[in-house]
Amino acid sequence: MNKPLDAALSIDIAKRIESNEVNCFDNAYHAALSTPGSMYIQGFLVFPGKPYKPIEYSWIELDHCIVDPTLPYLNKNPDELYYFPAQRLNAKQLQAALEEAKEDYPEDDPLPVYGSMPYEYYGDIMLGGKDYKDAYEDAQAKCSELNKPKIQEAN
Repeated sequence: MNKPLDAALSIDIAKRIESNEVNCFDNAYHAALSTPGSMYIQGFLVFPGKPYKPIEYSWIELDHCIVDPTLPYLNKNPDELYYFPAQRLNAKQLQAALEEAKEDYPEDDPLPVYGSMPYEYYGDIMLGGKDYKDAYEDAQAKCSELNKPKIQEAN
């Protein structure tokens, strides 16, 4: 079961790390490094309305909740946000993955952190293994549920 989103804590952490509206991965990275006991999470975000498909996304989790340092820029009702985790990294694992990415691909942005090979195909979304595929399929199903066409009843 998904943890609840703590909107107030999300806004507090967003202010503390001076998050930006452009890059949820950077926001989650900075939040993870500055929030003891947190896990950096990559996966998918779903909500009713446009773009009508899962969004590649990142946030952090604490034992009791989801914290989204990009929340202040989403302009969405927090109760209508659904998070589907695909990869979890603690601060040490996150830093090691970033160092490896910088070394292997110095010309590319090290975030998002891609999953382990072999990669499975599930659209033009982030690379990852079965965990990513499963998270994407769950997110896609929720997105379809949230965005069903409304049938108007005849009067």
